[in-house]
Amino acid sequence: MKALIKLSSLTMLIFVLILSSCSEDDNGTSNPPPEVPTSNIVEAAQATADLSSLVSALQKADESANNDLVSALSGDGPFTVFAPTNAAFADLLTQLDGFDSLDDFNSEQLQDLLAVILTYHVISGTAAQSTDLSDGQSLTTLQGSELTVSLDGRVFIGDATDVDAEVTTANVETTNGVVHIINKVLLPQTILDDLADIILVPITDLALGNENLESLVAALTAANGDLPTVLRGDGPFTVLAPSDEAFTTFLDGAELGDIPVEVLTNVLLNHVIEGALFQADLEGLGSGYTHTMATGAGEENISIFFDTADGVTFNGVSSVDAADIKALNGVVHVVDAVIGLPNIVDHAIANPNLSSLVANLTDGGNTTFTDLLSMEDETFTVFAPVNAAFDDFTNPNGNDLNAILSNHVVVGAAAFSSGLSNSYVNTAAEFDTDESLSLYINTDDGVTLNGVSSVAIADIVATNGVIHAVDAVIDLPTVVTFATADPNFATLVVALTTLTPSVDFVDVLSAQDGNGDDPFTVFAPTNAAFDLLTDIPGEADLIPILQHHVIAGANVRSGDLTPDGDTVTPATLEGDTFTITLPGTDGNIANVTDGAGNMGIGIDAVDVQAINGVIHVLDAVLIPDTMN
Repeated sequence: MKALIKLSSLTMLIFVLILSSCSEDDNGTSNPPPEVPTSNIVEAAQATADLSSLVSALQKADESANNDLVSALSGDGPFTVFAPTNAAFADLLTQLDGFDSLDDFNSEQLQDLLAVILTYHVISGTAAQSTDLSDGQSLTTLQGSELTVSLDGRVFIGDATDVDAEVTTANVETTNGVVHIINKVLLPQTILDDLADIILVPITDLALGNENLESLVAALTAANGDLPTVLRGDGPFTVLAPSDEAFTTFLDGAELGDIPVEVLTNVLLNHVIEGALFQADLEGLGSGYTHTMATGAGEENISIFFDTADGVTFNGVSSVDAADIKALNGVVHVVDAVIGLPNIVDHAIANPNLSSLVANLTDGGNTTFTDLLSMEDETFTVFAPVNAAFDDFTNPNGNDLNAILSNHVVVGAAAFSSGLSNSYVNTAAEFDTDESLSLYINTDDGVTLNGVSSVAIADIVATNGVIHAVDAVIDLPTVVTFATADPNFATLVVALTTLTPSVDFVDVLSAQDGNGDDPFTVFAPTNAAFDLLTDIPGEADLIPILQHHVIAGANVRSGDLTPDGDTVTPATLEGDTFTITLPGTDGNIANVTDGAGNMGIGIDAVDVQAINGVIHVLDAVLIPDTMN
C-alpha cells in the first residue's frame, strides 16, 4: 500500500513537471515549447536544397589556403547570416564575364574574392532575429563593410549596388546563430572595384560609367525618356556607341536640343540592334545586313550594312574603335561616327556590291537619280542589280541606260517582300515619255521580275523606301517579255511559238523603236480563256485567230477608249476590227465583241505597258470573221 502511494506521488510529480514545462500566452492558453535547434549554420545550409549554391561557394572559397569558412561558421558564434538562394548565385554568374559556374573561381585570387563576398553576408557576435532589425540600421559585417537595413512591410538589406536584397525567409535558428534567406548575393564596394573588369552591368549603366560616352548619355537623356530604361531591359542588345568625339563631329557646333526629339530618338535607335552580335560573329558573316530598332519606311525597322573587310564598319560611315564590351544585357561596340538615318542612296553607296549601280546612276555627273532617290517626302521601291548583274548585262536592244535604270524604280510605294504577290506594278521608266512601264512580279518560287531577274537580298529598309538586291539587270520589257514572264499566258506562248512555226510571232512582237510594226496593242487570252475552246485549232486556222488579237502601229490604252459607249478598234493584223464596250458587265472592266460577232468577252486587266506596246487581258479567245 505504501509502495502504491509512493508510485502515485511519483506519477503526480512527473505530471506537474510536464505542465510546468509548457508556457501560457496572454490569454492563459498553453503552448508547446519551441524546438531546440540541433544543426549549426553550415549544417542547416547543407540540409536546405535552395542553399546548395551557398554551400558550394563556401567549399570553393575554402580551396584557398587563406580561408576556412566552413569551420568558422560551424564554430560557437553567435552569427547572423544572410544566405543567398541558388537563383541569387545564378544571377551573379550572369553578371560575370566568362563565369559559367562557381567552378570558374579556380584560382587562389578568385577564391579569396569569393571569401570576401561570403563574409560580407555574416554579422559576428549576435544572432539577430528579424524583430531585432530596425529601419535604417547599419550592420557591420565580418568582411568589415556595412550593410543597411530597410523596412517597408518586408525586410530589405542594402549593399554597395543599387539593388537591395529582400529577406524571403527569416529567422531560421541554428545552434550557433540565425539565418535569413535572401534573393540576391550582396556585394561590397571593394568587390565592385576588384571585379570592375569582369562584372557586367546593364548597357545604360555601362555608358554612365564610361568617360568617353558622356555625349551618348546626354543624348539618351535628351531623347525619348524611355531609352535608358529600354537599354536596361533584358535584351540582349548590340549597341553601337558613338564616342564623344563622334558626337562633336555629328553636331557640328549645334546643340542636342536643336535636334527634334523624335529625330534624335530615331538616330539613337539606329545604333541599337536586337540580339548580341560580337565582333567574331560579324567577322564570321563577312558582310551583310541586319536591322536596327530605328523606324523607316512603312514603319519597318531600318537596315544597317556591316562590312568586316577592313576592320568593322557600319553603313560605310562608322568604324568600330573598341569592340566586344560586354554588358549584362548585351554587348557594346564604341564607334567613331554617329550613324545617320540612311535613305535609298545612302544604302546604295554603303554596299560595295552595289558600286556598279552607283557608278551608272551617277555617270558623267548625272544627279537625276540621286536627287530623286534622296527625296524624303516620297517613297520608293528599288530593285538594285548587284555588280555581277551589270558584268553580265549586254544591253542587246541598245536601250538607253537611264531608261533601264528607271525601270528598276517604283515610285510611291515601299513594297516589302511579305506584301509581294503575282502582280504588275509601274516603274519610273516610260513609254513615249508619258506612260509608265509595267514590271511583272512573280512569287511562285522566290521573287522574280519580268521572268529574268531574281531577288537575292530582300527588304533593305531605308527612311524613304526599300531596296531589293537583284541578280540581273531588268531590261526594258517588250510585249513578248510579259507574255513569257506571266504564267497566266503559258498557253498563249505555246500558240505563238510551238503551234505556229511558220510565223515568227516572237520576232514580230519584239520590234521596237519603229523597227517593225510597233507599237502593238495586244489583247492577250489567259490559259483559262484557251481552256474554253473545245480544241485549239490547227496552225492554218490558229494563225489568223492570233493575229486577230494584235493591233499594229498603235498603243491603245484604256484611257483611249470611249467611256460609256462603244469603241471600234483599228484593224488587227488579221484585218478585222472588233468592238470594245466600256464599262463592262459581270465584273469585267470592259466587254468585247469580236470579229465573228461573239459577245460578252471580258477584259479583266488593262494597261500592262511595255516599251513597244500595251497588253490587255482577255477571259476568252477572240475569233475573227472567217466569212470575209
